[in-house]
Amino acid sequence: MRIVFTGGSGKAGRHCIPYLLAQGHQVLNLDLVPLDNPDVYTLKVDLTQSGQVFNALSSHFNMSEYSLPSLPPVDAVIHFAAYARNLLVPDNETFAANTASTYNVIEAASKLGIKKVIIASSETVYSVCFTQGDSDYFEFPLDEERYDCNPEDTYACSKLCGERVARSFARRFKSDIYVFRIGNVVEPHEYERDFPKYIDDPSSRKRNAWSYIDARDLGQMCDLAVKKDGLGYQVFNATNDTITLPNTTTAEYLKKECGNVKVWRELGEREAPLSNKKIKEVLGFKEEHDWRKYVPEKYR
Repeated sequence: MRIVFTGGSGKAGRHCIPYLLAQGHQVLNLDLVPLDNPDVYTLKVDLTQSGQVFNALSSHFNMSEYSLPSLPPVDAVIHFAAYARNLLVPDNETFAANTASTYNVIEAASKLGIKKVIIASSETVYSVCFTQGDSDYFEFPLDEERYDCNPEDTYACSKLCGERVARSFARRFKSDIYVFRIGNVVEPHEYERDFPKYIDDPSSRKRNAWSYIDARDLGQMCDLAVKKDGLGYQVFNATNDTITLPNTTTAEYLKKECGNVKVWRELGEREAPLSNKKIKEVLGFKEEHDWRKYVPEKYR
């Protein structure tokens, strides 16, 4: 497929794009900085400018495409570009840029006839990650269909707005727009560096619901999503399988640390509280990068 990927030079994109290339896809990266990959052209685009987005989504993927008799259509758009958290810029700019860029990408894709769009939402919409002070989740596991997402921070609110835009355009254009509520993204080099600290201080992982997503497994999810048609608007938790704690079951740990929080269904023995059950059942995701493969044995 021909895929336009926004934000491909970022933490997640620089691992997702190689996975997509390995599956035989062609990728054009829309970003403000180049991607260090000789097989991918980066088109410098300000996604808050609607005209630039319309042009970029109908662009050549590289200079060699000028030799083609006509320009092939884009098959899918994966939109990961955003301010990735609060406190990178003032809150009003976080909200304005994230919502405008998501709207512009979805609108342009829809009106250009691109029937598959995947957008990045966030674990933060589950209302704990960037809350002020300590806060409890409403229930476990965190489920896409039933959880009442009511965050209090600007970044998460911008992501919820993007989800609502996606739902509206999917209805209007009868297209497939899939939302990934992406967990804490982990790059390969971060396991040995960071996970021992997480295990020594389990409370530090509460804001991430003791869950994570390997950046390479996120690439697999992107590939599965662009290949799966006919679902309309869907929301998927994009996380790996297991809780980021050793020597305990998920149920035992949650009972100890969050005893007042309702558990509405039985959890798998080591199932991540930010559950990926839906993306496994609907898209066929199969984890390849369990965190326990990459940390010293004493931390597993």
